Amino acid sequence: MFSGSFVALVTPFKNGMVNTEALMELVDFQIANKTSGLVPCGTTGESATLSHDEHERVIEMVVRQARRRIPVIAGAGSNSTSESISLTKHAYESGADAVLSIVPYYNKPTQEGIFEHFAAIAKNVPIPIIIYNIPSRTGVNMLPSTLIRLAEKHKNIVGVKESSGNMDQITEILRSMDTKKFTVLSGDDSLTLPILAEGGKGVISVLANIAPKAVNELYQAFMKGNLKKAQELHYKTYPLIKTLFLETNPAPLKTAMEMMGLCDSEMRLPMCPLSDENKKALAKELRAFGLIR
Repeated sequence: MFSGSFVALVTPFKNGMVNTEALMELVDFQIANKTSGLVPCGTTGESATLSHDEHERVIEMVVRQARRRIPVIAGAGSNSTSESISLTKHAYESGADAVLSIVPYYNKPTQEGIFEHFAAIAKNVPIPIIIYNIPSRTGVNMLPSTLIRLAEKHKNIVGVKESSGNMDQITEILRSMDTKKFTVLSGDDSLTLPILAEGGKGVISVLANIAPKAVNELYQAFMKGNLKKAQELHYKTYPLIKTLFLETNPAPLKTAMEMMGLCDSEMRLPMCPLSDENKKALAKELRAFGLIR
């Protein structure tokens, strides 16, 4: 269930509100283009600027629109353990297949604090948990030893989205874990192929919002043993991936989605529109990839 190309789904806004119609259209767009699963209310989904009510409503809408056609991994993390438990319970009750739970941000907990945080969530809610390790956003890195300890003690901790960018750390996780029982997913599109080569099971992808077929084709090519095709897709998507991070995600991504007619580029402060210079660079790369004319 937790392998393949998962999309880190954006939350579309219109006039300051969640655009529910566009959100449902994006779910159907992803399913039609063979995405393996949906991940709403993560970093790309601007969960930090959603109210609790909005967060819960987005999860409910995505689960309902998906209609069990593909899995939904609901973003349910917070820097408050009690809040994380509450969001996780809601995701479980809403019918999500799993949750993505971020390492607590801003607090800068010790490794023991990180362990106790996720242990409390795992004990309180019987849903599969995929931990999200992204030190550039949280200010603290979850070490492989902490992750391994958690997975050994709590069977519903089933995977990690690794966005540390540290291949040595990812290697340590993969060589130490039973990858038949524990899933390592890339959290960086540019590292999907290297992580698959080491034994990872897929990606939670930003790029899949605009190029879901390409991301899925890369994964499928690798799993079928067609390394040459996987490499070709890796090299083809790489310039576009880098362009999607010219400014802080999801500003370039939402701008690209507006250019493609998928949804408005509207975000909430403190996120702001892409600069004119970077808009031109983005449009050039989208044309080169064949996503716009």
